[in-house]
Amino acid sequence: MNKKEKYDLALWAVNLALKNGADQAAVSISNRISNSVEVRDKKTDKLEQAKQNSMSVKLYVDRKYSSHSTNRMNKKDLSDFITEAIASTRYLSEDEFRTLPEPELYYKGEPATLKTVDSSFASYDTRQKIDIALAIEKEALGQDDRVISVSASYYDSLFEFILVTSNGFRGDSSATRFGVNASVSVNGGDSRPESYWGENSIFFNELKKNGIGETALKRGLRKIGQRKTDSGKMSMIIENRQTGRILSPVISALNGSAIQQKNSFLTDKKGEKVFSDLLTVTDDPFIISGLGSGYFDNEGLATKRRIIIENGVLRNYYIDTYYSKKLDMEPTSGDTTNLVFKTGSKEISQLITGVEKGIMVTGFNGGNCNGSTGDFSYGIEGFFIEMGELKHPVSEMNITGNMKELWSNIAAIGNDVNTNSAWLTPSVLFEGVDFSGI
Repeated sequence: MNKKEKYDLALWAVNLALKNGADQAAVSISNRISNSVEVRDKKTDKLEQAKQNSMSVKLYVDRKYSSHSTNRMNKKDLSDFITEAIASTRYLSEDEFRTLPEPELYYKGEPATLKTVDSSFASYDTRQKIDIALAIEKEALGQDDRVISVSASYYDSLFEFILVTSNGFRGDSSATRFGVNASVSVNGGDSRPESYWGENSIFFNELKKNGIGETALKRGLRKIGQRKTDSGKMSMIIENRQTGRILSPVISALNGSAIQQKNSFLTDKKGEKVFSDLLTVTDDPFIISGLGSGYFDNEGLATKRRIIIENGVLRNYYIDTYYSKKLDMEPTSGDTTNLVFKTGSKEISQLITGVEKGIMVTGFNGGNCNGSTGDFSYGIEGFFIEMGELKHPVSEMNITGNMKELWSNIAAIGNDVNTNSAWLTPSVLFEGVDFSGI
C-alpha cells in the first residue's frame, strides 16, 4: 500500500469503530522492511529478509479501553476484527482516565525537514551487503594467532508509520537504519575473551564500514588476563557506549507509570536538585537526522524540546495522556527522543589521566536496579586504573550503590559523545563508587 491507501484504510477503520459503538478510536498502520547478513569463516552464514505489516486499533468504549493488532489488511477481515474487538471491550472494567489526547496537543504540520530516511534504501543489493560483512570479518580473521572465531554482520531496515484518530489527528513518520558489527573471541589461556564492536547510521553512505573488525579484535585482545582487583571505594569511568546502561534507571524513574505506581525513586522531585551540578540532559526531538527525531510521539502529541535535568535539578517527567489524567499533571510524552548531554572538555584519555585509583567500565554483565529506591547492583568488566594509567583488564567485579548518590558524585563529563544511539551519551567519571569481587 502507498501512503494514501494507508490513510484511507485507517480512516475507514476509525469510522467503522465509531459506527459500531466506540466513543473514540485511534488506528495506526506500520510496515517494516528489514535485511540482515551474517558471515563466518569467509562464508555467508545467515541471510534474512523480512517484510511486516500491521494495524493497531485502540478503542474507547463506554469508559472502557482496549488495544488490538492484526496483520490482516482487507476490509472484510478488518470489519469482523474491529466489531469483535468492540464487543470484547465492553466486558472490561471502566477506566475514567482512558481517552485520546486533547486535540490542541496534537502535532499539526507536514514533517519534511528532519531527514530520517535514506531515499535510496531499496537500491542497495544483497551482494553489496555480503561484501561489506566479509570485508569486516577479514579485518580480524587470521590477523592474530590468538583469534578463535570471528563473525561479522550487516543489517538495514525501513520503518513507516501512520496514525489516524477519531478526534482529528493525521500524521506519518518514517526512518531508515543501517548497521554493521563484528564479534571476536580470542584465546586468553584459561579464558576465551569475547568482544564486539558496531556502528549504525540513518544513511548508507554515512555508515562507517571500515575498522569495525579491527576494533573488535583489539578490544578482545585487551581483555586477555582479566582478573579481579581489590574491593573498595574507587573512581569509576563509564565508557560512552555504556553510559546509557546506568542512565536507563533514571529515565525509567521519570516515566508517568512508575510515578503513579509508586515505583520511582524520583517521585515528587520535580524542581528539586537531585543530581550533580555537572549533569544537564535535554530531550531534543528536532535534531536533523537524529536517531530519535520526530515531530510527534506514538499518541500524536506534538514533541517539544525539553530540559529534563538542568545542573542537577529535575525539570521534567515523561507523562503520556493516560498518566497525565491519573496524576493530574501536564502531558509531555511517554517517550524519549534524542537525549543530549551537556559535555565537558576532556577526552576519555584525559579522564583516565586524572584518576589516581579506579576502574574504567567497558561492559556490564547482568545486574539490576530497584526502581522504587534507586539501589543497584551490576556486574562489570573493564580496566584497573592506577596513577592515571590502565594497568590490567578487570572482570568478575560488581558495583553497588544508589542512583541518586551515583549521579550526584560526578567528577567530570567527557566530550566523546556516542552518536550510535538516540541517547547521545559521553563518558562519565564518578567518584566514590563501591566495587567488590564476585
